[in-house]
Parts: sequence; structure tokens; C-alpha cells
Amino acid sequence: MLKAFIVEDEPLARDELKYLLKRSRQVEVVGEAEGIEGAMNNIPGLKPDLVFLDIELADGNGLQLAKQLAELEPAPTLIFATAYDEFALQAFESYAFDYLLKPFDEKRIRKTLEKLVKVRKAGELETSTKPPLRTAVGQTGKLAVEIDDRIVLIDRDSILFIGLIDGKTFIKTEETEYKMGDPLIVFERKLDQRLFLRVHRGFIVNITHIAEIQPWFNSTYNLIMSDGSNIPVSRTYVKELKQLIGF
Repeated sequence: MLKAFIVEDEPLARDELKYLLKRSRQVEVVGEAEGIEGAMNNIPGLKPDLVFLDIELADGNGLQLAKQLAELEPAPTLIFATAYDEFALQAFESYAFDYLLKPFDEKRIRKTLEKLVKVRKAGELETSTKPPLRTAVGQTGKLAVEIDDRIVLIDRDSILFIGLIDGKTFIKTEETEYKMGDPLIVFERKLDQRLFLRVHRGFIVNITHIAEIQPWFNSTYNLIMSDGSNIPVSRTYVKELKQLIGF
């Protein structure tokens, strides 16, 4: 059973979250606090597996607390539980595993816990050391991107590739395409290198969606993605592609 600590300055919201976590039968709430001071006085000693924290706290900001918790040994898994959806991107940059919105939805909480259990069992979540940013983002299963002044959370596994055409970056998923202003290098730094590979100066691909690898001229290749898209592989990245795929 997972040990959880709740940081929430609203007693009713705190009680509701405790109730829903208890109903899940997967979590034991070992402590609670209204703000940063109470959290930092108790969490290091209790060593909870995960911490649920709000954005607005009695004595500060939950994002500030997240940075302090990320420095702990071992660092707990962080799940934001808040009414403020505009802080999602900052939360994930603070090593958040997930971002829950109030009013709490029991099914959504259960889904988060189930995902966390699967990740821990698979050995993908290292709680003994502070994770690097790209690993933390990968662990959430989401990629937070800013599109037209709003934050969109894209399922990482659904991403086929990220490309650059006519100076515009776009993300191609199984269902849609997102256009944004951030350069390709921003996403390369955020994504898990075990799944996403730069194969060209203008393309990053999800290797799990490569359907076919076709030889091309001058020792280069073309990738046929699961949706039929053709992605070029430049000579610079051929060696890394061969090592990762194993051909």
C-alpha cells in the first residue's frame, strides 16, 4: 500500500481527498499539513511514497514546496491537486507525476493511482534520487505544451513524431496535429530518450510507432510510421538509429 501525505489549506478539500484515497484501498494517508512549513517538518521523517499538494497554500506556493520536496532523499512522487489549471506546465516542470483538478473526481484519482502503481512495478520511477527533467516528464505519461495561450496535455504514447516544416513545429499524434511556436530542441530535452529519437534536423520520432525502415540513397533511410507518414533519416543520425533499433 502506498503511503501518502496531503498538503492542503482547505479542511473540507483535505477531508474529501483523504476519503477518496481511503476508498481506493491503495493508499494510506500518513500525514497532512496546511502549508510549506508543516509539510517540510513532517515529510522528511515520514518518508511518504507520494505527496498531494495544492498550488495556493497557507504560507506560500505549492510550486515552491515541490522544488524543496524534489531535493529530498528519497524524493516522494508529487501529485498536484488544485483548482488552478493554468499552472499545469509549471507543475510538470517541478517533477509532478500528475495534475488533478478540483472538484475531485474519484475515477480520475483511481486512474492516477493505477498508473503510478504500474510505473513503480515496471521500475520506471526512481524515488531514491532526484530525477532529471526529461525523466520526470516521461513518467507523467503526458507532454505539456503551450498552444494559443492554453496548456494542452498530450499523451506521450500517442505521439507519432514531432516535425519542423517552414519554420513551424508540429506534433503529430494518432488522432490530430498540434502546431506551436517552441523550437524542436525544447521537446527533445523533455522527452524520454528511450522512446523518442532525433533522426533528422527537422524530425523526432517515437520509435514504437515505426512500422518500416526503408534504405534510401547515400546510406540514409526513410521511416514509414504507423500512420503511413514518411520521415527521412539523415546520415548524422543513422548510427544512433541502428543502435537503438538493433538492425
